[in-house]
Amino acid sequence: MDLNQKYFEYQQAMIEASVAPDSVMREMHLERASEIAGQIEHSQSNLGAAASCAWSTSKRGISDLIATRPTEQDL
Repeated sequence: MDLNQKYFEYQQAMIEASVAPDSVMREMHLERASEIAGQIEHSQSNLGAAASCAWSTSKRGISDLIATRPTEQDL
């Protein structure tokens, strides 16, 4: 797995979520970011990297955003 590519995809998904026009699109991008964070976590864990726990936390944090953060259109 090319971790640099996965980091890029994660950042791209988070940026797209931040500028999403509605909550459906935002949630779609956040779910993708969460999936990528899980892939990074798994890869780093298999390599014995201590940073894998940070990606686990990131993945859980994104799940919280999906559940609670409204967009301007939702208000």
